[in-house]
Amino acid sequence: MSNPNYNYAVKKWWKEAVVYQVYPASFKAGNATKKADGWGDVPGIIEKVPYLRSLGVDVLWSSPIYKSPQVDMGYDIADYKSIDPRYGTLADVDLLIKTLSEHDMKLMMDLVVNHTSDQHDWFVESAKSKDSPKRDWYIWRPAKGFYEDGNPVPPNNWAGILGDTLSAWTWHEPTQEFYLSLHTPEQVDLNWENDEVIAAIYDVMEFWLSRGVAGFRMDVINLISKDQSFPDAPIIDPTSKYQPGERFFTNGPRFHEFMHGIYDNVLAKYDTIIVGETPYVTDIEEIIRTVGSTAQELNMAFNFEHMEIEDIKTKGESKWSLRDWKLTDLKGPISGWQKRMKEWDGWNAIFLECHDQARSVSRYTNDADEFRARGAKILALLETTLGGTLYLYQGQEIGMRNFPVDWDPDTDYKDIESVNFWRRSKELHPAGSEGLMKARVLLQKKARDHARTPMQWDSTPNAGFAAADVKPWMRVNDDFKTINVETQMSFPSHESGKLSVWQYWQQALQHRKQHKDVFVYGDFEDLDFDNEQVFAYLRADADRRENWLVVMNWTTSVVEWTLPVGIQVTSWVFSTLQTAPIRGDQPTVRLRAFEGVIGRCG
Repeated sequence: MSNPNYNYAVKKWWKEAVVYQVYPASFKAGNATKKADGWGDVPGIIEKVPYLRSLGVDVLWSSPIYKSPQVDMGYDIADYKSIDPRYGTLADVDLLIKTLSEHDMKLMMDLVVNHTSDQHDWFVESAKSKDSPKRDWYIWRPAKGFYEDGNPVPPNNWAGILGDTLSAWTWHEPTQEFYLSLHTPEQVDLNWENDEVIAAIYDVMEFWLSRGVAGFRMDVINLISKDQSFPDAPIIDPTSKYQPGERFFTNGPRFHEFMHGIYDNVLAKYDTIIVGETPYVTDIEEIIRTVGSTAQELNMAFNFEHMEIEDIKTKGESKWSLRDWKLTDLKGPISGWQKRMKEWDGWNAIFLECHDQARSVSRYTNDADEFRARGAKILALLETTLGGTLYLYQGQEIGMRNFPVDWDPDTDYKDIESVNFWRRSKELHPAGSEGLMKARVLLQKKARDHARTPMQWDSTPNAGFAAADVKPWMRVNDDFKTINVETQMSFPSHESGKLSVWQYWQQALQHRKQHKDVFVYGDFEDLDFDNEQVFAYLRADADRRENWLVVMNWTTSVVEWTLPVGIQVTSWVFSTLQTAPIRGDQPTVRLRAFEGVIGRCG
């Protein structure tokens, strides 16, 4: 283990920060650009900086805005040091950094260095010939052989990540070799075994840190080291030609060496916020090697265990599958990581939404009109009372939800992963069949597209995201006239005694910051774990001078919950359903549908 509790005893700005993720294409089309392309941009982000500050945000994390052909919405980068014209210019980013600083905020960029676009100059040069000076900047391998029809056989049977019926290898006809492209054929994996590649990545990081960027979210960073023997993956799905190969490219043989190199050569010179997207890893010892207080790799990493509670973990179905889950399935990973990180002296990244996940209110609660706001507020209570660095995704603060099942998969879904899944579904199932309807349901529940609909600012056409006469790049959710920022910020709480979702988030973030010794750094103890209706836990500071009880009803009915022996609430501070403190000095608390309460304990 690391030095016990160092991370919890030593305070850092990035531990206490509220990080707000912006998906630039869908956030705000800025007036300053005078463009009519229906695409969000950096001027639009600048316009909303005061809004974010008023909510309680400290760090703005932007998904990629670099030059890109946008095959995977900017995660296919063609130039790390240029801004895509859709988003603006380098001068716009400099102005964004300056504006954020004026509001006591910072900018965190998305760093995508497992792969580049096939249009990046590095790959264009690499693909010219087998003798190219940059040939070894990417992972090239000859065909294993040829099928009877003359088509080349890939070097192994790995499946692509964003199209699991497709090979992770792409054939390059001009030079008669395959290149590794784990995500899509247009996203080409860099060869981190090449020291020149590593030096180029260091240079990219220095470029942005020297401009005033405060840190990075590192995209699929734990995939950068591959098993250099490139073996075949075990057959998980006998019906597919290609199989999940994660075990051979996740936290690979040199991963920690590469991460130490990034820290020693770049990050050690700056006071940064660094969070990794590290899929496929749940082993605590391995995770602590990356995020422990003495790891010198990442500050923290996103853990996806709670994001996968709906998945059926058989036959390689994981993402495109659904199962019924119980509240304890959600409690398990959340409570578990709260306790394990404290025990092992790591650090949690607290999140319920991001650009790669469907909306949390639709996944974890009930997004029907009657319960949507209630569900969104208990999720806010949950997230703002958990230990670690808090991440909030655009639209989460107003309870944006998944769009309806009747949207057309052929036109309304834009994400490459969704497009690949729907294409495959149509190949397997005839029109009007039960199988195709099931595929539509899966898209409505789990597609990444739900996080990417334009931000709902007001009730005007296009939800205020873009001018009324412009067609947004993606359809606006149909509910924008009732679910939008303007309505929720102006909600008459002083008259009704109730808070909108936005107002509740603002209040909950303020409360978290006022009591950061408890909610950021404090101890966690879950209560009544086996209860499938109520999620309850205690939070306390290191000296046990401050003790708080959080209780949430996760049902659509009224629930009574008896406080465990020895726990006494001296004052109920607030409920998710009203602003005034609720009264209660009895051992039983009565909770309405999707109501959460927080109380100070003696």
